[in-house]
Amino acid sequence: MNDNVTRSRRYPDRPIVGVGAVIVVEGKVVLIRRRFEPLKGQWSLPGGAVELGETLEDSIAREIREEIGLDIEVGPVIEVFDRIMKDAESRVEYHYVLVDYLCWPIAGELRAGSDVDAAVLVDPSELEAYQLTNKATAVIERALRLARECPARSAANLNLNRT
Repeated sequence: MNDNVTRSRRYPDRPIVGVGAVIVVEGKVVLIRRRFEPLKGQWSLPGGAVELGETLEDSIAREIREEIGLDIEVGPVIEVFDRIMKDAESRVEYHYVLVDYLCWPIAGELRAGSDVDAAVLVDPSELEAYQLTNKATAVIERALRLARECPARSAANLNLNRT
């Protein structure tokens, strides 16, 4: 992410639409550690901002390919919510409207890419160690329940154990 993009997202004049993915592989989920603000250095779900002229589904597929090297099948929406972060003077520093999707990998190799320092596959019982936001944890829990109701997806021939 270049400095111009970072500056344009700080103190926006309107909310920015973003997408996120809970990528499920045999009951585990992919987490990333963010390289840039907001939430720099924190573990989170992969995703990013929707570009002009891009559908939500195309956006999440592009972001996942760029961030962690996977091609995905985009499933149902898990949740839509606001993330509003204010500075010390209570001015809106970041405002995102986020759409999180349940996704499954179909090709590629898990790796840290453009906007992330690390990418890992995590068992849900180990999520607490990653100090996710309460919202991210709730979205993951909802996604895992939804994944149990959806037909199983195959992640055969994928290398998902790298960081």
